[in-house]
Amino acid sequence: MNKLNLSLILGGLALTAGACTNSTTSEADTPNERTFAVTHDFDVTVPAGASHVDAWFAIPDDGDALQSIDDFAVTVDAPEGATVEHREVRDALGNRFLYLEADGAAGAVVGVTTTFTVNRTEAIVSVDPASTRPLNDAERKEHAADLAMSTNIVATPEIRAAAEAAIGEEQNPILAHRKLYDWTLDHVQYWVKSPGKLKSSGVGSSTYTFEQCTGNCTDFHSLYAAAARSQGLPTRMVYGSFFKGPLDGVAKDQSYHCWIEFWAPEIGWVPLDVAVADLYLEDFTTNDANAELVSLTLADGYNGPDPAMVDYYFGNLDARRVTWHRGRDLELQPKPAGGAINALPKCYVEVDGTPSSDWTRTLTFTEQD
Repeated sequence: MNKLNLSLILGGLALTAGACTNSTTSEADTPNERTFAVTHDFDVTVPAGASHVDAWFAIPDDGDALQSIDDFAVTVDAPEGATVEHREVRDALGNRFLYLEADGAAGAVVGVTTTFTVNRTEAIVSVDPASTRPLNDAERKEHAADLAMSTNIVATPEIRAAAEAAIGEEQNPILAHRKLYDWTLDHVQYWVKSPGKLKSSGVGSSTYTFEQCTGNCTDFHSLYAAAARSQGLPTRMVYGSFFKGPLDGVAKDQSYHCWIEFWAPEIGWVPLDVAVADLYLEDFTTNDANAELVSLTLADGYNGPDPAMVDYYFGNLDARRVTWHRGRDLELQPKPAGGAINALPKCYVEVDGTPSSDWTRTLTFTEQD
């Protein structure tokens, strides 16, 4: 691969948004803020003969310090005669979701719309190695859940060996994570670069991503989390959505996005987005097959490689996004018949206790002055 050499000499260096010239960033230590009015629509098609529907929907995280949520409202459109109830629920990790149950809606569509305004602040976190220190045993015990593997975050012997080789003897969490960040960039290609040849795992699999050297945002960050956790470095995955500049006011699914937070003593949680960084890493050919996919994978379109943006996404996050939830293998309430859910950036539906994919989702946003 003809990739840029982006290794940093990090001694005493703090990365801030001020190092970047991209329009998503702001002047040093002055986080950018953006406000969006959002409409989140779901249509659940209930098959003929069905009796009961359970559905859980993504709604914005009300505990994320980077965002404030105002004017949150729920509207349900159900057929006449149906009995439909909804309420907010929390999972075992404290994430909130909208839960809906319906009876008497067989052969019809149940529509669920949430509307809200989100004010989002850019994340700017110092990644000065001098600001932190190695984790101690008590801290690793405290963050045991952020060191554990899960269904699709698995550190195979090969992944563990690769992580060990990437980090070496480094004990400083910032330096160790930057080594893993650069290793991930060197090992994995975002599938949108060559959609005819590359593809994602579909479930966010660390093993698939390691073996196939490609994937989407969830694949990148599943591999990253598996590698970091295998070396005693606590991480957690965050699921959300981009408010992509080219899609302002456009009603479509708009997919979702995820990123990583790692924990460093004396600093706290530090964000990174190695998947987005990969698209700024090298000069690759854009064509009719990939140009739109690449553009809509980023916050505000694609304008070619940019080493500053690769550095930016280690410790910083743009403000054009919303957080839905944190974590994987979600233990929802009430408990679904299918057990824990891999992730829930959109919705999960069961019809008479059986998972159903017969639903559609539309996310529409408009940026506010």
